[in-house]
Parts: sequence; C-alpha cells; structure tokens
Amino acid sequence: MKTKFGLLGMLLTALLLLTGIRAEASPANIDWNKNVITVTGMGVPAQGTHAAQARITARRAAMVDAYRQLAEIVEGVNIDAETTVVQAMANDIVKAKVQGVIKGAQIIEENVTSDGGYEVVMQMPLFGAGGLAEAVIERPERIEPFPPPKPSPSTTVTITVRGGYTGLIIDCRGLRKHINPVMSPVIKNADDEKIYGYKNIDPDFVNEYGMVSYAKSMNEASRAGSNPLIVTAIDLVDHNANPVVSVEDANLILSENQVSHFLDDTAVVFLY
Repeated sequence: MKTKFGLLGMLLTALLLLTGIRAEASPANIDWNKNVITVTGMGVPAQGTHAAQARITARRAAMVDAYRQLAEIVEGVNIDAETTVVQAMANDIVKAKVQGVIKGAQIIEENVTSDGGYEVVMQMPLFGAGGLAEAVIERPERIEPFPPPKPSPSTTVTITVRGGYTGLIIDCRGLRKHINPVMSPVIKNADDEKIYGYKNIDPDFVNEYGMVSYAKSMNEASRAGSNPLIVTAIDLVDHNANPVVSVEDANLILSENQVSHFLDDTAVVFLY
C-alpha cells in the first residue's frame, strides 16, 4: 500500500503542476462541521477459497479500497485558498506525514454484505490527534496579534462593546457565490485587510481544534456557543474561500474579541 499511495501521489502531483488544475475533494466524504473524512471500502472474496479465508480476503480488499479512497480525497483537500494537500505533498517531508495520517485512519464500522463481500467504514480527522492539520498546516514563526479596530475618519459612530459573546458566526448564505471550505481560512474586511487567520492563533490550538467549522443552519453552529456574535458576509474572495465583512462589522468583531476572546478560542462558524 505504501508504494501505491506514493505512486498515486506523484502522478497526481505531476498532473496538477503541469495542467494547473485545482483538485477538489469529494464533498460527500468530508464533514466540514465535524471536520472528519469518512469513506466506505468494499471488497469481494477471492474465488475458490473456503468461507473463513474468503472473509479474510474480502476484508483485506475492502481496507485497501478504503485507503485508496482516503488517499484520493485527502490530496484534494484545500489547506487554504491557494494550496491543496497534493500541492503541499511536493515536499517529501509533508508527503511522508500525510501518508502516515492516512495509514492511521480508524475503522468505525465493518460488516459482511449480503453477497458475501465485506464493507469497511474508515474515518480520519482533519484536526486533533492523528489529524491532517499536523501534517500540512505551517507553523508560524511567531503569533501575530489581532489587528486593532480600524479608525474611520468618515464617521463619528462609537462602537459599544457588549461583551459576553461566546463565538462568532459569519453568515455566508444569500451570496451569489458559494463558499469553498478550507482548513485554514481567513476573515477579511472590505478593505482587503485580514482580521483573523491561523497566524493569530497558537499553532497547537489550531492543529487541535481547527480555525472554523462550516454549518448549514444555526442548529449546527454549536462551535460558536450559546451567545454568538452574528454578522453577514458581503463577499467571498480568494477562490471563494475567505469571507469578507464590512469595515464596521470587522471593527465590531475585533472590539468584542478584545473582551470575550472568542477568536482566540477559534469559536468561529461559517454558515453556507
């Protein structure tokens, strides 16, 4: 399996670099709310074997199929707006780490099928112990502080800080564009200035919990806690990976974070 994954990675990397095509991970296999990848491998028994041996060979084939699917899906995951995992794997060290993460995937369910075949459901996390983040997200040389709220000479409006917010929800629904989930997104203001990114957070915390989760409804936005600050995105930029908020909303987010520190805790959800 090691040779197969290595060859597959090299072929896909060469193809992407030569054609410039951006790999896309299968959305059906990635839960960006729970930040896990799940695949189902299928295997059939070798012909002419007795029942016990048939089950063993079918299970082995199912696991090989599951690992193959994981390798293909992982390589298409977007690390950030510009980089996929397969592009990062041009670095041999990253490549070895990614292959190790794939081999560490856990079997969460397995069954004999009605036709005598075998089914193995495997899952691997994007973040946390044994997660993909440890292999592909770069550790910054230093943690950058969050920028202060931006002064606006054109208005005399004073931001009233309430405090007590448990998280941040950026509502990206209603835009003509659809957000492209990535492992390490950035929130920008309307002046194209970054107000939130992985360089603002302790790298160990990022690897453990990730930067955001993606939810289709408020019911799925538990990461932001019971009293989230909710703002609406005005645009999506950088291959639709990074939401943009107004300067006023960005100032509100930064001001409230100075009191409640929800950005420091990565208690951030994007609704899509």
